[in-house]
Amino acid sequence: MNTLTDAGRALVSDIARRHGVSDDAAISLLFALSAGGGTQAQFSIPELGGMGQWQRGGMIMVGDMFNQGLKYRVDALCNDLSSLLYGATPLFVPPPAPAPMSSGGPSLYFAGSAQGSGWPAELGIPSSSGSQNNLRYAVFPATHRLAVDYGGTVTIYDTLDHQIGGVSQQQSGDQSLTFTSQYGTVRVADLPVVSPGAEPPPPPVQPMWNAPAPDPVFQPAPPPTPLPVPPAPPAPAPAAGGAPMSTDDIFAKLERLAELRQRGIITDADFEAKKADLLSRL
Repeated sequence: MNTLTDAGRALVSDIARRHGVSDDAAISLLFALSAGGGTQAQFSIPELGGMGQWQRGGMIMVGDMFNQGLKYRVDALCNDLSSLLYGATPLFVPPPAPAPMSSGGPSLYFAGSAQGSGWPAELGIPSSSGSQNNLRYAVFPATHRLAVDYGGTVTIYDTLDHQIGGVSQQQSGDQSLTFTSQYGTVRVADLPVVSPGAEPPPPPVQPMWNAPAPDPVFQPAPPPTPLPVPPAPPAPAPAAGGAPMSTDDIFAKLERLAELRQRGIITDADFEAKKADLLSRL
């Protein structure tokens, strides 16, 4: 387990006194913050409400979920303790050198948090580190990075979404490195290599499997084709000789023509022609 230096214990004790908690509670919370890269912590401290979680500028959860005063105290305490991890004062006693590894077998050398070890500053604070012979490593969960120094050459790997729980080195063959995570044993060589100054990748976008289908584009229906208009039936042709006349009209005209002949207004030939025309209409 990590051990605080005398200077580190004094700093933590001062913060604990200012926030009204015990030194043991503050030290336990400091270790949880160190494991979370200084930006997050998961803890189980009875004095702070039991099980809880904290994330800088985000989520704050305590066992007594309706105790707002306790939430504010945990948030302020975590902010002050996490600032110590980025300070110049060494907080933790350096871990002892690991025992030599047996030839041909894997060896876990997952050590505690380390400060001032010469890793690139942009990686942040390592949550764990280790070394063996001419190889050393450090895990930076806050920036999703794994730094490996092999013979003086530093290589930075993107740890993606792996939660690294241990690193081992195979002595036989090419001395390949592996680590354990929530996905089992993974080769370090299978991780993407990034430059020391590269920014951590954005979190992957989860596919929206249940996303609604896009609205269909409205297409106006074409106008209906007009039906052909049948031609109007032809009007009946008028009867030869003029418009049709009733029988009474015909006889009235004949009488009139007879009067006109008697007066000498029309000739007999005219009378006979008109008479034949009128009779043809009966």
